Amino acid sequence: MRDLEKYKGIIPAFYACYDKDGNISPDGVEALTKYFVEKGVKGVYVNGSSGECIYQSVEERKQVLESVMKAAEGKLTVIAHVACNNTQDSQTLASHAESLGVDAIAAIPPIYFHLPEHAMAQYWNDISAAAPNTDFVIYNIPQLAGVALTPGLFAQMRKNPKVIGVKNSSMPVQDIQVFKQEAGADYIVFNGPDEQFISGRVIGAEGAIGGTYGVMPELFLKMDECIKGGNMELAKEIQYACNEIIYKMCSAHGNLYAVMKAILKLNEGLDIGSVRAPLPALADNDMEIVKEAAQMICEARKKYL
Repeated sequence: MRDLEKYKGIIPAFYACYDKDGNISPDGVEALTKYFVEKGVKGVYVNGSSGECIYQSVEERKQVLESVMKAAEGKLTVIAHVACNNTQDSQTLASHAESLGVDAIAAIPPIYFHLPEHAMAQYWNDISAAAPNTDFVIYNIPQLAGVALTPGLFAQMRKNPKVIGVKNSSMPVQDIQVFKQEAGADYIVFNGPDEQFISGRVIGAEGAIGGTYGVMPELFLKMDECIKGGNMELAKEIQYACNEIIYKMCSAHGNLYAVMKAILKLNEGLDIGSVRAPLPALADNDMEIVKEAAQMICEARKKYL
């Protein structure tokens, strides 16, 4: 059996960090990485959806990962999402990630054209082949990618010895059960949707990767602790509190990532910029929502930690 312990825990999805001109900010990346180290999370998931990867160039994504690896100093499990909408760029990022010593690479399926399953498997295996000594995580997010990981495709991918599991961001919690039962103990399934964190963990997810963890990592760490300790009532109460915060953040006119970056600036003193167009930046009247959500996080910390 493989050693999967380094993947079991809370792994925030890393936010894109920009300077005032909208370029990648190495200083911002370093500060955010050190913040996660100090918060005690298991690791970080770099250059995924929260990292605005589809709006960044290959060179920018390399720059982000290089800055994360330098600042992490081996204190975090690092999973690098390397998928681009063509195989060659994806392989370039996969090879680069392996050269930096990441723990795993991950990839969504190609988007826009809905490829047959054998073509998706070929795409993922070609990416994995470019990083032959690195673990590979399948990223299942059908609501955005437009295609879903099926049990048959998952079985085909498990023929690749570097595949260690699935980051499952589909909304049905049952999918986690299906993948876990299909694969068994030698594979890991990560819960994706933050709003159903405890549900995913209880039904079989042993790790969790989430976009909202970054603004309230302590609350997700506490929920994980409660699940491990069998205190499901408290876990449920904290989940409800986190969900109310998420609903509040999603009520803004601007993009959710813009809201969360503003919250980090208020609550943590971290300035990592805004979001990249075409994602909408915060509107003036969004700041009231940002302040409310930031206060809700502070109050939840006081209540549950």
